[in-house]
Amino acid sequence: MKLCWLDIRKTDLREAVVEEALHQRVDAIVAEDPAHLEALPPTVTKVLLPKGGELPIDLGLTDIVIIDGDSAAVAAARRVAPDLEVGRFVEIVDAPSLEEACQSARDERWSLLRFRDPTKIPLEIVLAAADKSKGSIITAVADVEEAEIVFGVLEQGSDGVMFAPSAVGDATALVAAAQKEQPDLELVELEVREIRHVGMGERACVDTCSHLRQDEGILVGSHSTGMILGCSETHPLPYMPTRPFRVNAGALHSYTLSGDGRTNYLSELHSGSKVLAVDAQGHTRLVTVGRVKIETRPMLSIDAVAPSGQLVNLIVQDDWHVRVLGPRGVVLNVTELRPGSKVLGFLPAEQRHVGYPIAEFCIER
Repeated sequence: MKLCWLDIRKTDLREAVVEEALHQRVDAIVAEDPAHLEALPPTVTKVLLPKGGELPIDLGLTDIVIIDGDSAAVAAARRVAPDLEVGRFVEIVDAPSLEEACQSARDERWSLLRFRDPTKIPLEIVLAAADKSKGSIITAVADVEEAEIVFGVLEQGSDGVMFAPSAVGDATALVAAAQKEQPDLELVELEVREIRHVGMGERACVDTCSHLRQDEGILVGSHSTGMILGCSETHPLPYMPTRPFRVNAGALHSYTLSGDGRTNYLSELHSGSKVLAVDAQGHTRLVTVGRVKIETRPMLSIDAVAPSGQLVNLIVQDDWHVRVLGPRGVVLNVTELRPGSKVLGFLPAEQRHVGYPIAEFCIER
């Protein structure tokens, strides 16, 4: 999980914001006055960012001091406060300040960075310069949307963000953004029972903005309680190039998994939607949909059963180049499946109402 620092230096809602932040278990509270850190419990890190870089005589219960100054000022602060962790604040506005940020990221325990440039190229440069360093980089962000972007820059992203809330609820949204890593899924082996040609219908190809791996795809099923792992088009085809961003997923009525345990119908997906990419080991990640292609094609129905007896159905395009994944990531053309073939699937425990899991009586056939 990424670090969440909440900046209370300028807010008019200090008490309410701090109460929410503590409830949401933010990692640190940032203040410019040690008195504003006094009442905080030991469960939260107390960060002092003094105005003008001048350390007060009494540092109170401060855990980390961030100095707005050069490396000499940071070294002087270490001498004054040898028992505290000391870091450096750098605002990046030009090439020299970018080099200062890179130096801080390589040398300091904590580097708090604010980028004037709205692009993330300077942050990419700092992250690359600090590769394998032992310090932590905290990036100041304007809002939660920017925090989500910063968390993903160069894949590993910044170690954390500092955010100044403007309203109650901002701390909750920030922590939710920091926890976006998706849990693994427990996949099961399903045994194919029957393959049927079911006539014409509309199928959806889900084109993502990500390069999917050869053992990775998306889970799709006719019913919310059982899905089969559809394979990405990363494997060679004789008549066309591979499309490593695509999953020829299934009929447009089918369910697939998105974030936070929700489902979506394939027909609901559009540019900018999020879907859950899943590999043969059950590892997951959220990917962005770039496009959904819905076209009329002959369709094939796959009926399978789980060891528990749970029935699973998937309707896909009736074409040999549509593939699903089997145990150990084996790639299986759907037109070559036979009764007894084994495919990988997932069995969500709950029924669904508008995509949300819900414990209620429901029968799907």
